[in-house]
Amino acid sequence: MKKIIAILFALFLLISASATAFADSEITVSGTGEVMVPADTAIVSLGVSAVDREVLTAQSKANEAIAAIREALIAKGIRESDINTDYINIYAMYDYSGGTEQLTAYNANSTLAIRVTNIDQVGEAIDAAFGAGANTLNGISFSASDTKEAQQKAIRAAVEDAKEKAQVLADAAGLEIRGIEDIVEQGTYSSDRGIMKSFQAAAAEEDSVAGTVVQAAKLSVSSSITVTFRVD
Repeated sequence: MKKIIAILFALFLLISASATAFADSEITVSGTGEVMVPADTAIVSLGVSAVDREVLTAQSKANEAIAAIREALIAKGIRESDINTDYINIYAMYDYSGGTEQLTAYNANSTLAIRVTNIDQVGEAIDAAFGAGANTLNGISFSASDTKEAQQKAIRAAVEDAKEKAQVLADAAGLEIRGIEDIVEQGTYSSDRGIMKSFQAAAAEEDSVAGTVVQAAKLSVSSSITVTFRVD
């Protein structure tokens, strides 16, 4: 009799442990969401590279060109406060062809960061700068002044994505989702997807004198989360 009771007790403990483990089952999935919003601000990085055998002359050439670029941009309606120095550099250029190091010239570089709040005006601003003496274009970055609503939509989309993944996993395993145990936000990020053609490329395509073409930019606002679901 005692042996039977012991066996029944052991079975009870085994069933209880299995039920507890089953009740504590979890599914953890990641979810992502993305919302595209139009950019309303662009930062254009461009400037001048001037070469001369005299370091002060090279620097003077770069400074004169930058001053002319500033005037041209202001004439195009860009506010002076939106035209800022981004980078200045002067380096020596050497010739090693004769087996010895010989100083040949100095290269003075000066770059401006130009904030343009009218996307349609970006190409015109670049053309005005190059017309005034700019000869380097480092790139364009785009941003949106208000992405709060887009961030909220991206987070909701990430949660829905996580729910769908968890449901597929639960169905495949023969489980049922009972609730959410934990949610961790991995972060919300923004990145631009602007497309810019250089003035040289645009001219070649049109086979005529053409200006810089900057297409309307879209800003990607994305969110990533991790969700743990309770299942049984």
